Amino acid sequence: MFTGIIAEQGRVLSVERDGDASATVRLHAPGSTDGLPLGGSIAVNGVCLTATAIDGRDFSVDVMGETLIRSTIGELAPGDAVNLERCVPAGGRLDGHVVQGHVDGVGTLQEREHQGNWERLRFGVPARLARYIAEKGSIAIDGVSLTVTAVSDAAVQDPWFEVGLIPTTLAETGLGAKATGARVNLEVDVLAKYTERLLAFRGTEGEAR
Repeated sequence: MFTGIIAEQGRVLSVERDGDASATVRLHAPGSTDGLPLGGSIAVNGVCLTATAIDGRDFSVDVMGETLIRSTIGELAPGDAVNLERCVPAGGRLDGHVVQGHVDGVGTLQEREHQGNWERLRFGVPARLARYIAEKGSIAIDGVSLTVTAVSDAAVQDPWFEVGLIPTTLAETGLGAKATGARVNLEVDVLAKYTERLLAFRGTEGEAR
């Protein structure tokens, strides 16, 4: 489990792809490899991945086809900056919100506007995910835990949502450098997904007995 509080930004060193089936990504991390065991979990731009090799400040992860389809990991190239977060230890402080590192889909940055010392960002979202995103609710964007400040009407054909980024988030995560048109990983609040699933089975338990 993660919290969406980014520890640092790493850098992609190499990407080796086997078509759409899988990929191996090698990254440099200034501090995130400290104490990272082989087989340990680390979130890369919000995607929970397993460290398959560690060499000092560098580490490698294997990415399966499902992850390449669901996220932007397959779009990474050498030199790209990425958000990194280690998993939360038992008893650790939950500063953001519950983030699983299981990306639900990809959104697109549509607008960004300066608002004094902070910025307003609007993202287009796949229609199938829009129902899980609520004003004042939580969402993870490239692994960053953020509060939704506005959402589009439920009837619009191309749904969107907005977030506000404070100076610290702009400076210490990759969201500060995103240009309009950039694609980002989205993970909606897991509680919304479980609630919908439970409601889908409402009334069926008695029928199955």
